[in-house]
Amino acid sequence: MSYDFKSIEKKWQKYWEDNKLFKSTEISDKKKFYLLEMFPYPSGKLHMGHARNYVIGDTFARFLRMNGRNLLYPMGYDAFGLPAENAAIKNKIHPDKWTDECIKTMTEQQKKLGLSYDWDRLVITSKPEYYKWNQWVFTKFYEKGLAYKKLAPTNFCPKCETVLANEQVIDGKCWRCESEVEVKNLEQWFYKITDYAEELLADLNKLTGWPERVRIMQKNWIGKSEGLSVIFPVKNSAQKIEIFTTRPDTLFGVTFMAFAAEHPLVIELIKGTEKEAEIKKFINKIVVQKRITRLEDKEKEGIFLGKYAINPLTDEEIPIYVSNFVLMEYGTGAIMCVPAHDQRDFEFAKKYNIPIKEVIQSREQRTESRELKQAFVDEGIMVNSQQFNGLDSKDAISKISDYVEEKKLGKRVVHYKLRDWLISRQRYWGTPIPIIYCKKCGTVPVPENDSPVVLPTDVQFTGEGNPLAKSESFVNCKCPKCGGDARRETDTMDTFVDSSWYFERYCDPKQNKLPFDKKNISYWMPVDQYIGGIEHAVLHLLYSRFYTKALRDMGLLDCGEPFKNLLCQGMVIKDGFKMSKSKGNVVSVDDMVGKYGADTARLFVLFASPPERDLDWSDEGVRGSFRFLNKVWNLIVRGPKSEVRSHTIDENLERIKHLTIKKVTEDIKEFHFNTAIAAIMEFYNEINAHHLTPSQQLKNSIKTLVILLSPFAPHISEEMWRILGNSESILKEKWPVWDEKKLVQEKIIIAVQINGKLRGQIEIKTDAAEIEILEIAKSDDKIKKYLENKKIIKTIFVPKKLLNIVVGG
Repeated sequence: MSYDFKSIEKKWQKYWEDNKLFKSTEISDKKKFYLLEMFPYPSGKLHMGHARNYVIGDTFARFLRMNGRNLLYPMGYDAFGLPAENAAIKNKIHPDKWTDECIKTMTEQQKKLGLSYDWDRLVITSKPEYYKWNQWVFTKFYEKGLAYKKLAPTNFCPKCETVLANEQVIDGKCWRCESEVEVKNLEQWFYKITDYAEELLADLNKLTGWPERVRIMQKNWIGKSEGLSVIFPVKNSAQKIEIFTTRPDTLFGVTFMAFAAEHPLVIELIKGTEKEAEIKKFINKIVVQKRITRLEDKEKEGIFLGKYAINPLTDEEIPIYVSNFVLMEYGTGAIMCVPAHDQRDFEFAKKYNIPIKEVIQSREQRTESRELKQAFVDEGIMVNSQQFNGLDSKDAISKISDYVEEKKLGKRVVHYKLRDWLISRQRYWGTPIPIIYCKKCGTVPVPENDSPVVLPTDVQFTGEGNPLAKSESFVNCKCPKCGGDARRETDTMDTFVDSSWYFERYCDPKQNKLPFDKKNISYWMPVDQYIGGIEHAVLHLLYSRFYTKALRDMGLLDCGEPFKNLLCQGMVIKDGFKMSKSKGNVVSVDDMVGKYGADTARLFVLFASPPERDLDWSDEGVRGSFRFLNKVWNLIVRGPKSEVRSHTIDENLERIKHLTIKKVTEDIKEFHFNTAIAAIMEFYNEINAHHLTPSQQLKNSIKTLVILLSPFAPHISEEMWRILGNSESILKEKWPVWDEKKLVQEKIIIAVQINGKLRGQIEIKTDAAEIEILEIAKSDDKIKKYLENKKIIKTIFVPKKLLNIVVGG
């Protein structure tokens, strides 16, 4: 008989909501625990790939509550972003309306899954009551020098007259009109995350609760290196090129320079030259390539700028190129190239007929001159390096660095790959940057009493240009300093700004005087357990760490790291691909809940795979989870069947109960949900297998079974809890504790065979000797009749399972 999951789930979802069982409070004598999943972008309906993340968190939340923790477990929506603006263009609907409809749908689905969020703390980042604090923080950053404006390259569609995000550039063309995308330098706003580079790097050592691979990814992204900054003048120009190198020993071997395509100096150097159009076309092609593509081991491309730099150590003229292998994120975005001692430079030099100058030779194979077949990249002896000839190249690094500093040609520096965070977006659906431009007063922050700067509604979404820039009611304003005519900044903030502190707003979501109250934030922060995808390992998690440190330095909070422990869950795979709308392989939450119920959906995604690994979707696995829940339901509803039982059976069941409590408890703590569920299934089988008559041990075991199941399948567990005669929610029940003494089995029942045929069972001590076991068997009423007038030839004993007595006539 299948249980009526639809009515049961609705009943208990209403009960939980009516009784506010998930509400958080700072007033408690319990130890606090802050549990959080990365909040979702409200793009429409949830599928089971999304649901897995939330179910992992909710299972842990219910476990924590029953273990006496004062839990903060909130939910919100990362509601600004490009998809809403694209939907507005496509469907002629305002992004705010589209977003609200998506949030309504997702909230309903999350509640259908039985997720135990404190909905009173809901945060929606597209609402003015949230983004006013983005603007407040921006202004504080601006005052501290952490927010500034500078020229930076953008992807620009000349036909749509708009800046494009990287994801809007498809094969070098605009996603909307398919025009060729070009690079355009625009004044844009940045957050100075590089001020925190060293602390961000050093504090990774404190994050022992994070996966090691995430810490390594952040370490590599920050990319600390010690080296030399050297200035190369541009021939016949006042311009100078700063490079960073960790190989000063190769400075005498530089034969060309290479710029990243995004470097702003490139446009200045080619302006008005006959090669300007050709080079711009090449730059546009390179810039729109994805960063990873440019790093791949493929043929390197470049174009000569028609300009030369001067090697400050040799006074040699060296050609300047733009190349696809140079990234703006590394060094200064311009590099010195030494083809004799770098294989990538060597291949580029061979392709473009650039001279190759050897300055380090092998200690064993020194020659006057030779044609290199490949770059020599090992340590060796310096040659062609003036006064440094004959030195070991390792020693030459420090001596050449000393020389460069002495001659004021450069200096020793610590460098980071990390770049300041570009927060400007030329789009409508984001937080307006609270800046006013006045011809008389210059750049003026919007005063706090005029905050928030709210997005205007008199805009048209055509896909051409920035809608904000076309809204006269928004752009035209008065200068807060002089009262004269002025104009507003029309850039909006990167949506990573929204997600860099939302977890702190949850601690005090109704606060209207500050982003949050320090007392509340001090109680809850840091987040004790954060759950989300590995794809956020760098940007979101790094920006959040920066934000927390910067807000700490403003005196708003005390902690320096936002997330104590981090779990990166795997993907849900169906038909060989990640479950996604674009692949057409999604399993809808609504369909799953409608056909099998939320508890089955939850149980399957938790049982099918450990959380940190990918999960292969299986319809049969879903049906198996549904069958198991029905088995437990029928056990509770019909009760056990009657049969004569022994004291040993009761003792054995009690032992298994305590073993199961221990196993499930320890596994949940480690997020080993699949093995915890397996232990619960084995416990059910043990209860059900013996068809036991009612006893206190049986009642306790069934009660324990339901409690252990409740974090995974909360609705059916609540209903079964009531059937068992309890009047309070199972959430208020204390999590069971195992007794170490009861884990040891003193007596067991083993089977007894005579010549391989089962003739009975006997109760023995676990440490009984084989001769003692035989004597117990011989005295058993059922067994001894098979031994009458028989000669025992030998015995075969399988420990803890059976005794086989071989007899003869």
